[in-house]
Amino acid sequence: MKTVNPLVHKTSKLANKTLVFDFEGTILRSTSLFSYFMLVSFEAGGILRALILFLSYPLVWIVGEYQLGLKIMVFLTFFGIRKDSFRIGTAVLPKFFLEDVGLEGFEAVMCCERKVASSKLPRVMVQGFLKDYLGVEAVVAREIKSCNGYFLGVFEKHKTTVPYDVKAPTTTSIDNSIGIIGSHIEYIDQKLFPHYKKVCFMLSSDERRNWRELPRKFYPKPLIFHDGRLAFKPTLTSSFIMFMWLPLGILLSIFRITFGVSLPFNASAPILAFSGTRTTVSKPQTSTETEMNRKNMLYVCNHRTLLDPLYIAHTINKPLSAVTYSMSRFNEMISPIKTTRLTRDRHRDRKSMERMLNEGNLVVCPEGTTCREPYLLRFSPLFAELTDDIVPVAVDVKGSMFYGTTASGQKCLDPFFHYLNPNPVYFVKILERIPSSQTCQEGGKSGVEVANFVQSEIGKSLGFCCTDLTRKDKYMTLAGNEGV
Repeated sequence: MKTVNPLVHKTSKLANKTLVFDFEGTILRSTSLFSYFMLVSFEAGGILRALILFLSYPLVWIVGEYQLGLKIMVFLTFFGIRKDSFRIGTAVLPKFFLEDVGLEGFEAVMCCERKVASSKLPRVMVQGFLKDYLGVEAVVAREIKSCNGYFLGVFEKHKTTVPYDVKAPTTTSIDNSIGIIGSHIEYIDQKLFPHYKKVCFMLSSDERRNWRELPRKFYPKPLIFHDGRLAFKPTLTSSFIMFMWLPLGILLSIFRITFGVSLPFNASAPILAFSGTRTTVSKPQTSTETEMNRKNMLYVCNHRTLLDPLYIAHTINKPLSAVTYSMSRFNEMISPIKTTRLTRDRHRDRKSMERMLNEGNLVVCPEGTTCREPYLLRFSPLFAELTDDIVPVAVDVKGSMFYGTTASGQKCLDPFFHYLNPNPVYFVKILERIPSSQTCQEGGKSGVEVANFVQSEIGKSLGFCCTDLTRKDKYMTLAGNEGV
């Protein structure tokens, strides 16, 4: 028997009207704002700022998280952060907001065409998510003062107004009534909406805690790109666990990198496994020993972290070179396999790849950048024009605490953060060599057709969705540049 969402039943009556709702009290299942400020503190301010915020929470709890405590968290989180480079609200927080959205509240809000959202969080934290994912027309939230390009960590005194076309309709009839739902609406009143009639639906904290998580298939748009180092929502409990783990984790990460780089794989693998790392390897059963030992093979893989080529080299257990786009100089220096930088000049890059392939086996990541979510970016067709000896490789990585990739942070720390996880897991699956009928030279396929075929094979193996998005799309979304 299908259950009926009473909130949807009530708000469906307002489907053709403007709906004003309290973001935290209507959409989110959690009742605490601490984790979102912790995310901003860690990603924008670093570990020390996040630790200060964590230690201050007892005071925040005593004075009230939605009252003076909110101002304390805003000050500790934002004071001294550069305003023009702040992209946490669009690059990091949307993922965690979506994972905290309750299905019942989401269905109720999305019933209405016109939506206005009120939030107790600063506008810079919520506006990007509310407009991009929920399609709200206006966000009623407070601004944070700034000076000389830096946030001061205090709210502006004046409350935010809403656009004229939302708050001042041409008629004040009942057809223009406004529905206000939520449990902590502070900034929505007759001063902002003098022409509207209020229809309030109060939601208790217990009701929201019992809501179901919004399934990924119901996301208003796919979550493909997101940035930040934290792979978990930093609640009070999980933040405590993270800070307790960090001293040991830092030493363990240095230990893992040192032995992983300095020793041969046969010697380092048992040591890394003993330290908690896990590697799952799968090879094709139909390949003959002769084919597996062939030289000048081109291994084509999707891109999860900078360590992909290294794990593939360990998996096939033979000499291997790699080409990269944006590997840091430090990582190039410590890499145990030969790496060559690509320039994004097609002619020069093709010559470099041909030279390296003539010297031995080569691995390429034609996505050109990493992608964390279960999606594959568009494969560049350049690799398909080099040889017909192409072996697709499916790669996946799991980390419970930190991400080993970044779009706007220090890329030289990517391996460090991957190994900073308590139990980092790498999955490498060598697929069958692509048939001759699907190659350029013997099969007569174009480079784009071959690239799309390889992308689809890897996608099917991992259960990932293939997209036409590129490296440029990722960096424009997360960092506001083309990733150069």
